[in-house]
Amino acid sequence: MTANPPSARDDLIDLRAPGFATDPFPVIERVRAAGGSAPALFVDTMEATLFVDDEDVRTILGDRRFVLDPANVAGEVTARRSDALTGLGISPDLVTYLTESLLDKDAEDHTRLRKLVSRTFTVRRVNAMRPAVQEIADELIARLPELADGDGVVDLMPHFAYPLPIAVICDLVGVPVEERPAWRSWSERLSAFDPSRPELMNSALGEMVEHIRGMLAARRAEPTDDLLGALVRARDEDGGRLSESELITLVFTLVIAGHETTAHLLGNGVRALLGHPDQWGMLREDPGLLPSAVHEMLRYGGTAVIAKARYAVEDVELRSGRVAAGARAIAVIGGANRDPRVHPEPQRFDITRHHGRPGEAHVGFGHGVHYCLGAALARQEGEIGVGALVSAHPDLSLVPGRGPRPGAVPGALRLDSLPVRL
Repeated sequence: MTANPPSARDDLIDLRAPGFATDPFPVIERVRAAGGSAPALFVDTMEATLFVDDEDVRTILGDRRFVLDPANVAGEVTARRSDALTGLGISPDLVTYLTESLLDKDAEDHTRLRKLVSRTFTVRRVNAMRPAVQEIADELIARLPELADGDGVVDLMPHFAYPLPIAVICDLVGVPVEERPAWRSWSERLSAFDPSRPELMNSALGEMVEHIRGMLAARRAEPTDDLLGALVRARDEDGGRLSESELITLVFTLVIAGHETTAHLLGNGVRALLGHPDQWGMLREDPGLLPSAVHEMLRYGGTAVIAKARYAVEDVELRSGRVAAGARAIAVIGGANRDPRVHPEPQRFDITRHHGRPGEAHVGFGHGVHYCLGAALARQEGEIGVGALVSAHPDLSLVPGRGPRPGAVPGALRLDSLPVRL
């Protein structure tokens, strides 16, 4: 199977464009108004078709006629991410760590890898972590006043939104405290990939892989009870069903995905709450609205705007268009979460929208077999983090003229800074 070269068509929506990264919703709504689908250049420079309506997004994410791995499609495929990454200058020996993770597997391979870590993220286990998460949040918030400038302004992204989920996931996996700044640095370098400077991606990924190899060697020399120790035992005792590269990729995926998305759930969510003072006030008066507020934060400004590309294993007719066998479809999570058929007045931020409703009306954590393993933990971190902020700083506010400053990472809604006045 060979990939087509990047398209030169001028009618494609370029998902790499800075404007889409910082504010994707005008583009999403233009696609919705035009029928719900549109051709686009994906972030790997290869062509795909966007689908923005909830019904189509759920089908692409949950229907087995769509797969993540092009090897599971008979015949030719329109584009392969591995070829695109190699073409962009990513070292071939490193590409596997970007394309062969738990998030890229289908069917039995996905089930096999997911089972290795699923017990770590059960509701019971996550609930048992609540006191530790609360303690981390309280400690971070207690430090905010000493980090503020003379006007009482502090940036929540480096001093709260990032440190909270990094501490939680690293405690869970078994990453020592002194090594966590390195993971933050690698994460920033990987997410800010510049196609004109692939050597930066290669160096970050290469350093991370070697670091994980060192952690694995340490666990083999001295077994531990953390998740990393359990994965090493599974690798060494399971007859080779988990390869060494899969083990490295699993650790890489858990740590990066486990803090990046939650950091920006907190950042985007606090920005939305403070940008709607009536909603912040409601939460201040009724902390019981925290679970509903976190769901609205996910719907209105969840980190993931677009999902990983899926390949159609056969011709598929969706509500908004047809996907030919071998072609790629992009589920726009940010589009589904603002579909007026499912979410009345979708542009309105309303923390009572989900109150008392069972399940999730949004797809902020995905849908189907790839539904986020860490969803319960992320919700808990959101509830505890925002709740602690509201309790400690009930008059928290945005700072006119000082931000927030949006990030420019394709396919994700991120903030580089979130200055607030305590």
